[in-house]
Amino acid sequence: MTGKNELLERIEERYDGMSKSQKKLADYIRSSYEKAVFMTAARLGDVVGVSESTVVRFASGLGYKGYPQFQKALEELVSNRLNFIQRMEVTYGRISQSEILMSVLQSDIEKIKLTMEHIDQNAFETAVDTILNARKIYIVGIRSCATLANFLGFYLNLIRDNVVSVDTNSSSEIFEQIIRITEEDVIIGISFPRYSMRTLKALEFANNRGAKIITLTDSVHSPMNLYSSCSLIARSDMASIVDSLVAPLSVINALVVALCMKKQDEVVDTLGTLEQIWDEYQVYSSDELHPVSDKIPLHFPDQKKVNDQRRREWEKQ
Repeated sequence: MTGKNELLERIEERYDGMSKSQKKLADYIRSSYEKAVFMTAARLGDVVGVSESTVVRFASGLGYKGYPQFQKALEELVSNRLNFIQRMEVTYGRISQSEILMSVLQSDIEKIKLTMEHIDQNAFETAVDTILNARKIYIVGIRSCATLANFLGFYLNLIRDNVVSVDTNSSSEIFEQIIRITEEDVIIGISFPRYSMRTLKALEFANNRGAKIITLTDSVHSPMNLYSSCSLIARSDMASIVDSLVAPLSVINALVVALCMKKQDEVVDTLGTLEQIWDEYQVYSSDELHPVSDKIPLHFPDQKKVNDQRRREWEKQ
């Protein structure tokens, strides 16, 4: 079975053997799954005109361990089929204006909790080691996932060299940037519903070149996992006006921390050099009150000498 249509396929396979009440449920779900996904078992029974126990038995009859697992399968179906207009209609139909802040924050908390409960620790450790041992790292994320890709790329560049955040404006540009990928490299593909075909094609290309593939996505049924040798699963809010990517960002934060812990000496050296650069070129606002010297050195000065000079100047004041 394909992940995208698994629920509907189960319904089709069992439909002829269903009772009259179960067929009513099956017909409603096939025609109005975008509404059913937000209903409790009792509410779904009321709408269809059957009992709550019938709904629970229906879910079990499809092979799910109770109604919650059935509802999760329904969420995965909806996540692939709702367009943005439908997302807005569904979201505004669920909550009032006064409830928006608390509702969104609570939803994000739940996504992080679900991610904590189900993420594969071994896959996480494998991802860390794969990134550390790769000759070159490519990171691909399209549309809203581009933010996650750029965030990860920024910090990986502080940890090690040969990190490429792939520019994803067009499919042709993606392939041009990863054309030299080999089995010594790794590509990290980030995609959440609605899944990006451009990201998937990039992973397919990398797979054909023998590269190692790490994916960050929302489900084991995600098409991103077709080519993945290591999959990190983080829950996202699929039926919303905006994509909730709080849990995926937390997983990325954990990746960065784990990588830093394994390369502490290199990271400390890099950050020490950056501190000198930031200070010398007045990168941050605390230095902006002092004009840049007309004679900017073309080399990095000895930090001890710089500190001693500053101390002498301070003592004269």
